[in-house]
Amino acid sequence: MSELKTVDPAVYGAIQAEQERQQNHLELIASENWTSLAVREAVGSVMTDKYAEGYPGRRYYGGCEQVDVVEELAKNRAKELFGAAHANVQPHAGAAANLAVYLTVLKPGDTILGLELSHGGHLTHGSPVSISGQLYHAEHYQVDPATEQIDLDMVREKARRVSPRIIVAGASSYPRTWDFAKFRAIADEVGALLMVDMAHFAGLVATGLHPDPVPYSDFVTSTTHKTLRGPRGGFILCPESWAKAIDKTVFPGLQGGPLMHAIAGKAVAFQEALSPAFRTYQEQVLANAKALARSLQDRGLRLVSGGTDNHLMLVDVKASGITGKEAQSRLADVGITVNKNTIPFDKEKPMVTSGIRIGTPQVTSRGLTESDMAEMADIIAGVVQADSRERFGDYASRVRDLARSHPLPGLRP
Repeated sequence: MSELKTVDPAVYGAIQAEQERQQNHLELIASENWTSLAVREAVGSVMTDKYAEGYPGRRYYGGCEQVDVVEELAKNRAKELFGAAHANVQPHAGAAANLAVYLTVLKPGDTILGLELSHGGHLTHGSPVSISGQLYHAEHYQVDPATEQIDLDMVREKARRVSPRIIVAGASSYPRTWDFAKFRAIADEVGALLMVDMAHFAGLVATGLHPDPVPYSDFVTSTTHKTLRGPRGGFILCPESWAKAIDKTVFPGLQGGPLMHAIAGKAVAFQEALSPAFRTYQEQVLANAKALARSLQDRGLRLVSGGTDNHLMLVDVKASGITGKEAQSRLADVGITVNKNTIPFDKEKPMVTSGIRIGTPQVTSRGLTESDMAEMADIIAGVVQADSRERFGDYASRVRDLARSHPLPGLRP
């Protein structure tokens, strides 16, 4: 880092400031985590300098012997971790992984059926602002208005009505468990393919703490940087029957040279996820989420669907008299980072929202446990429910105490 300080002090300063921010704030964005030093070392390695268009053993450039080793390790570890027949670890992001599946099996205008964005879905599941909603005909299922959970009978009825070519199961802000066997049955009934986007809960799947989508799906896509605690990137799992088609779509169809430094980081993260310690970590993520959800409810906050089964929860802050935008701003003032988020049947605009999304992966990585969740909930509820910001200095002090007593592991000066 000293070389960077000399060459580009502006970038160096921003990186140091971001490190300080992460160290002194509590990050509760559900899609963020804290990678190990080993992962960051791989991502910052000389692998970033190697062009490697193609696949192991079939490259368009010379000198790929070692990057072949790394990509094979990443592929084999992903297959072992998730029990999949084939893995493609080249997608630059989860969005690229999803688009690769669509480009493999759909023609322009074909119908996608996914969870509506404002009900917890993802942009790449057919939102009109995404290429997935522009290139294809997108239909969406919603959560039940009473339970705020997915009703499989409603999904079946919608699938029968719109006859999708592919059904997408997965979300960016859905706090409940998915029943992949029932989604498979619906897909079979209407003659559709099934894609599961497990980007958010992949770490839970890897450790057997969430139902496994692989046996029921034609395709499983994911990122590596959320509950998996790896570098930013994506991957695709599929049966051997789809392997060649998927690989051809990813390269040369969609992407050029793979980011070999990121793939090296993925290989390390998959290896870490195969360890017993990673299951212990995921168990703590779940325990923290449940404890935080209960404590928030005890302090009068309304949680969408009444709680959580996974690593995240949605808080209806409009029920407490403020918007998600305001709640995000207030919590930032005291050192807690969340994101404003739409809730089902939200009447606010997406840049305002009625809710905030809270997740426990990152604070769990830094060592917080259930005993810390009551304190965290008390701070969050106090900030959200406050009539003014006059007492926010007290809350900020309490956040600093929590952060200092649980420093981020593995930081280098």
